[in-house]
Amino acid sequence: MTEQNAGPKKVVLSGLRPTGPCHLGNLAGALRNWIKLQDIYQCYYSIVTWHALSSEYMKSQAIRDNVFEVAIDWLSIGLDPEKCVIFVQSEVKEHAELHLLLSMVTPLPWLERVPTYKEMQAELQDRDIHTYGYLGYPVLQTADIIIYKADIVPVGEDQAPHLELAREITRRFNRIFGPIFPEPQTLLTEVPRLAGTDGRKMSKSFNNAIYLKDSPEVIRGKIAPMITDTRRMRRSDPGEPDDCPVFTFHKAFVPKDKQAEIAQGCRTAGIGCLECKKVVIDALIETLAPFRERRNEFEKNPQRIWDILQEGNRKARRVAQQTMDEVRTALGF
Repeated sequence: MTEQNAGPKKVVLSGLRPTGPCHLGNLAGALRNWIKLQDIYQCYYSIVTWHALSSEYMKSQAIRDNVFEVAIDWLSIGLDPEKCVIFVQSEVKEHAELHLLLSMVTPLPWLERVPTYKEMQAELQDRDIHTYGYLGYPVLQTADIIIYKADIVPVGEDQAPHLELAREITRRFNRIFGPIFPEPQTLLTEVPRLAGTDGRKMSKSFNNAIYLKDSPEVIRGKIAPMITDTRRMRRSDPGEPDDCPVFTFHKAFVPKDKQAEIAQGCRTAGIGCLECKKVVIDALIETLAPFRERRNEFEKNPQRIWDILQEGNRKARRVAQQTMDEVRTALGF
């Protein structure tokens, strides 16, 4: 994470789609940073249900259950509702209103050039995402950010172009209607690219994820059969860790000195792939043990989860309503 000289009054906004429980990629790429940020900034963390609907509209009945799964994962991993606002996007209707207003001034070519639009169409061939809602995803994302007048949005380097589009939309809106919104700034974060169990990027959409709530037995069962560096056809063949899907877990969850030892052993055929996998499996089980313990406690009182979300919705709604009062005035409504 890059250094920022920002006081506690700076506002941070980030979110996650409730398409299932959280996985290791979510932990390495976002949640660990969110936990640090909540101690420094005023953080809003949104479970973005409408974004989930853009690709999962045929399974909309599952979204409510997934909201619960995401919320319990967030709380169990260390997000604190006393330090940050945890809320459900679709429970703050002002997001939809601002999205509509932003869509009136966002040029269509801006959306068509978004790299992930065509990439995801190719990846998610099992569902129809040739929809206005999916094309307009970045406009809703912009509304999510600026409705809280967020100063900072934590993103990985690969997502920085998305935030630059949000800045362009914000500038255009301000130019037409007056300077209502600050332009959100990028907070670049280190986002390890975790491989899924099939070697592709870990994603719930690809059905290749290792979930935070997976038991030690399930974790072993998912990692043990994973393909490693194809150079290592035999135990005596040297390999290249940077080309091994399993080594992405080492980079994210194994101490650096142990990483170096494993990498050296791989390149010299000093260790086998089974030994390499055992190290990372043990590290993951140890890392997730406190999480599983806290999750078990939360699961005993599910109403507590919904109460926390309801309070977060109330806090977020109050701020969003104030912003939309300003916006309507600026538009002359």
